[in-house]
Amino acid sequence: MAPAPDTGRTPGHASTGGARRRAGHGRGGAAARESRPSRVSWAVYLVVLALCLGGLAWTWQSGTGGLKRGTLAVAGATFVAALARLVLPESRAGMLASRKRFTDVVTLAALGAGLLAAGLLLRVPS
Repeated sequence: MAPAPDTGRTPGHASTGGARRRAGHGRGGAAARESRPSRVSWAVYLVVLALCLGGLAWTWQSGTGGLKRGTLAVAGATFVAALARLVLPESRAGMLASRKRFTDVVTLAALGAGLLAAGLLLRVPS
């Protein structure tokens, strides 16, 4: 008996020849509309991004004198991101949602706490 040709499908998988699509997976379906990020999610993401960039710009422009304040500003932006991820529903979190809510919030809070500790403990020469 000759072996069956490898078609890349699992055994017992019936092909429809591409004639039927699954519900909600076509263009312009309800699933496509739900997956689009809303304006609220973009606004929250842009606020967090602007705060982070502002803190980095502050650090860069001020040199060693602004290092502490810039680090604290980035830590605050990270805490804002963690709070927004905690409060917003999954559909409104936008690009802040990369994993499960608990994982995202804990990761952002830990990063914010690390930056806060670094900013508070940083000794800047006068």
